[in-house]
Amino acid sequence: MHGFRAFAPSLATRGPGFRESFFAELFALEAQNFWFRARNELILWAMSRYFSGLRNFLEIGCGTGYVLSGVRAAFPSAALVGSEIFVSGLAFAAGRVPSAEFYQIDATAIPFREHFDVIGAFDVLEHIEDDESVLQQVTQALVPGGGFLLTVPQHPSLWSPQDDHAHHVRRYTAVEIRRKLMRSGLEVIRMTSFMSLLLPMMAASRLRMRASRADSAFDGMAELRQPRAINSILEHVMGAERLLIRHGVSFPAGGSLLVVARRPRSMESIP
Repeated sequence: MHGFRAFAPSLATRGPGFRESFFAELFALEAQNFWFRARNELILWAMSRYFSGLRNFLEIGCGTGYVLSGVRAAFPSAALVGSEIFVSGLAFAAGRVPSAEFYQIDATAIPFREHFDVIGAFDVLEHIEDDESVLQQVTQALVPGGGFLLTVPQHPSLWSPQDDHAHHVRRYTAVEIRRKLMRSGLEVIRMTSFMSLLLPMMAASRLRMRASRADSAFDGMAELRQPRAINSILEHVMGAERLLIRHGVSFPAGGSLLVVARRPRSMESIP
C-alpha cells in the first residue's frame, strides 16, 4: 500500500480523529510557524535531557514528519520509525525523513513488544477515543526502562471551535493524564505546561472563537498563518519559556502539556 507496510489497512484512508486534507496544509506551514518550531525545540531538549542514549525511536502519529526530521538531526545514528493511521500523511513524512522506516498503524494496536528505547506521541492522544489503550500499547512496546514523551492540549475550559476543527476528543488536565499514565504502567518523571506565557492571549483568542461559533466560514488554520513579525515575537516568547523549563521551572498552567515518562525497569515482561 503506497510502499508502506500496513497493519490496519481498513483505516488507512478513513481513520477516525483527523482529516486527511490537513496534511498538505500542515506540511506547508509547520516549518515557519512559531508554535511548531517551539514545540520541536522543547521536545528535542527533553529527549536529549532524559533519554540521551536512545538507539531507536518510534513516533506515533508522525503526521508530515516534522518532529521526526528534528529527531533525525539531533540523533543522526538512531534508528527512527514513524507511524500514522493515514497513508497520505506517511507520504509527506517519508519525503522529509527518507532514512526512517514508516508503517501504517492503529495506535491502539501497536505491533511491537519491548522493542523501542523511546516512543513519542505529540498532539495525537487527544484525537483518540480510547486513549488508555494507546498508553497500554506504548508500555508494551517500550523496553524496560524505556522512555515516553508526550504532548497534549490542556485545560478543558479552553475548548473552542479550534478543537472541533482539529477533531479533538478532549483537552486534558494534568491530573487526568498523570492518572492515565500510571494506570498504564508508566511513571511520570517530568511534567510541565507550555504555551504558558502566551496563555492569556490564547484564552482571549478562544473566547472570541466561541463568540463567533455560528460562523460557518471558520478557518481552523488561520492561527498558523501569523504575519512574520508577530510570528517571530511569539517564537522569542516561547524561547524564553523554554529556557525557564530547562532551568527547572514546571509551569502549572498553559495551553499544552509536556510529559516525560518511563516504563520501570523492574516491571515484569508483558505478554
